[in-house]
Amino acid sequence: MDTLSELFHQLRELLNPKIIIETLLAKGGTFVYLGLIFIVFAETGLAVGFFLPGDSLLVVAGLFAATGKLNLAILLSTLFVAAVVGDAVGYFTGARMGPRLFKKQKSLLFRPSHLQKAHAFYEKYGGKTIVIARFVPIVRTFAPLVAGAAQMPYRRFVVFNVAGGFLWVFSMLLGGYFLGSILKSRFDIDLDEHIEWVVIIVVLLSLMPPFIEFIKSRREKARATRASNAEI
Repeated sequence: MDTLSELFHQLRELLNPKIIIETLLAKGGTFVYLGLIFIVFAETGLAVGFFLPGDSLLVVAGLFAATGKLNLAILLSTLFVAAVVGDAVGYFTGARMGPRLFKKQKSLLFRPSHLQKAHAFYEKYGGKTIVIARFVPIVRTFAPLVAGAAQMPYRRFVVFNVAGGFLWVFSMLLGGYFLGSILKSRFDIDLDEHIEWVVIIVVLLSLMPPFIEFIKSRREKARATRASNAEI
């Protein structure tokens, strides 16, 4: 039991965005940018990257930029590209492997009926889904994969991919940067000691759009149900 607890503790430390950035910084400036590019790409473009810290990593990177340890302009440009390319890779992976994945009728996750429903869903809400998924952990990893498997038109996908990547990367990085700058300059708060609280605040704010969209969706369904019952 102690061994398992120690393993989880070590895993949590390895996935701690502050530790990740500090470790990469110790290896040199180039390594930290390449490392962050890879992590953002892997979380959005590789199914195995669903466990990586996306939101918190971007916020912490913004905080490090506020302290002058990282270049904000380089972060914004490179991580935006990494996010867009990652989603594109996820889309084409789904488009190519979708027919093979969704063959088994009794499969828990990859039933053909699920693919048909996903196709209909993306036809109606595709763009909105791709943008909102950026702000939801795990979902942002699999959303482009399902979009490709559901044969969402790529011309439509790429527009919302770029928009979603821009909103996600810029909101997270700039949120961490400006909040960190305010706390440091106006309140003289040591960011290293309170970095977890800053991350929590920014991530909670980022979850507001999908939460609002969820509430709106529930209300629309309730109205549709009431209208249907009234007709009957």
